[in-house]
Amino acid sequence: MKDLQTLLLEEQAYLNNIIRKVEEELRTAPPGHLRLSNNRKKCRYYHCVDDQDGKYILEKNIDLACALAQKSYNLSVLKKAKQRSNQINKIAKDYANNEIEELYNALHKDRKKLVHPVSLTWEQALAQWEEEEYTGKAFAEDTAVIITEKGERVRSKSEKILADYFYHIGIPYKYEKPLHLKGYGTVYPDFTFLSPKTRKEIYWEHDGRMDDPVYARNAVKKINTYIRNGIYPGENLIITYETTHDVLDMRVVEKMVKEYLI
Repeated sequence: MKDLQTLLLEEQAYLNNIIRKVEEELRTAPPGHLRLSNNRKKCRYYHCVDDQDGKYILEKNIDLACALAQKSYNLSVLKKAKQRSNQINKIAKDYANNEIEELYNALHKDRKKLVHPVSLTWEQALAQWEEEEYTGKAFAEDTAVIITEKGERVRSKSEKILADYFYHIGIPYKYEKPLHLKGYGTVYPDFTFLSPKTRKEIYWEHDGRMDDPVYARNAVKKINTYIRNGIYPGENLIITYETTHDVLDMRVVEKMVKEYLI
């Protein structure tokens, strides 16, 4: 998930692209402007250059009316895009992420002991989240015992690969922390994270047997229930897939981690 500064800069880039495109089109726009007049329920177009009434545009010259209408629209777009781009530029110049938190972090360590921050720092929020206890899903007696490098038991080799990767790069997670979904019941997301950008939980589901029709149907049902509960893929739900022939792609995993968890 993207922080506010990144979103502002992306929006500014979008607006600047519009400005460049519109300015290029306006270079070849005809002079004057378009006037519309309704006569007997029929709209007539007039090309106004030096006079207010303008010259009637014949149907065979409808391309001129289109060009004039486009010019008027482009001028409105240009004005608004420049206005918003300038506003974003002013905000972005003086804006930094976590400004309030950094005021506390900048204090001398002895002064920090005397101050209560207005909101938890990331380190404090993460520590509080990690201390929360939970009971995961029980393992059946006949299932394989797969242990991660962190010392946790997981249900598949792919889950072990994911858990070991998170552990090595230093991203705290909770394995199969229970989550109640209205209309479905309790689910146990494979991994739960605390987002450093939103301070809210992000869930990671690895659907590892998507070539099994029954498994795939259940996976789709659960994902749809996530969505009905306001948990959206690409926002606060990460999903990776696997089949017998299409194994877990760590390049995809790395991209997901960079996008949502760092």
